[in-house]
Amino acid sequence: MESKYKNLYKQLLEKIERGEYRPGDKLPAEGDLMETYHASRDTVRKALELLVQDGYIKKSRGKAAEVLGKNKFHFPVSEIASFKEIYRFSDSKPKTYVENLEIVKNDKKLMEALQIGPEDEAYLLERVREIEGEKIIIDKDYFSRKVVENLPLRAAKDSVYEYLEQELGLKIGFAMKEITVHSAADEDYRLLDMGIYDMVVVVKSYTYLEDSTLFQYTESRHRPDKFKFVDFARRKL
Repeated sequence: MESKYKNLYKQLLEKIERGEYRPGDKLPAEGDLMETYHASRDTVRKALELLVQDGYIKKSRGKAAEVLGKNKFHFPVSEIASFKEIYRFSDSKPKTYVENLEIVKNDKKLMEALQIGPEDEAYLLERVREIEGEKIIIDKDYFSRKVVENLPLRAAKDSVYEYLEQELGLKIGFAMKEITVHSAADEDYRLLDMGIYDMVVVVKSYTYLEDSTLFQYTESRHRPDKFKFVDFARRKL
C-alpha cells in the first residue's frame, strides 16, 4: 500500500504538471493542504519535502512553497558547450561569479590532468554559477598557457570559449568526460546553496583542440537536484 505522503506528492505533482500551479505560484499553506486533503501535518511536510528534493518547488522558512519553472536543467554530456551557450535560450537569468583567476604551476594533480611539466604554467579559473537565484554549480577550469597564453577577466565573466574561438582563433575539437557522485566538501557548502543536500555530481572534462592538443581540464561540481545529464545513444551492431 502506498504511503499517504507519496500519494499527496503525486496529487500535487499532477496539478503542477497540468499547470494548475504555474512557475512562480505559491502552493497553499500547510494548514490549508491538511484541510483540503484530510492529511496530517507530518504527511503534508513529507510530501512537500519530496517535491523540493525532486526540484519542483522551493521552500523558505516562514514562507509558502513556490513552484519552480523547471524540474531539471539539461546538461549536454555529448556536446562541448559553454555555460553561456547552454542557457542562451533559457527564461531564467543565470549569473556567473568569478571566485579566482590565477596562474599556477608545479601542482601534481594539474600536471597529470593537463600532461604538463613542473615548470609549465596554467590558468586556474574558479567560478560559481547561479540559476533562478540559487548558486548550484562550481566550475574549476585549468587552461594550459602553452595554448592559452592570456586569459582576461572579462572573458572569465562572460564566455571563455567565445574568447578562445573568436579572439584567439582556436579550433576546439572534442572532449572526454567522467561523471561521478561524491559527498559534499566544505567548499561546496561554502560556495553553493546546498540546502538539504549532502552530495554533489562531479563532471571532469578533458578538452582538446582539433589537432588533439589537450588544453583544458575542468571539474564541475553540481548540486544534484537541479540537473539531469542527457545524451543520445545508438545501438552498435
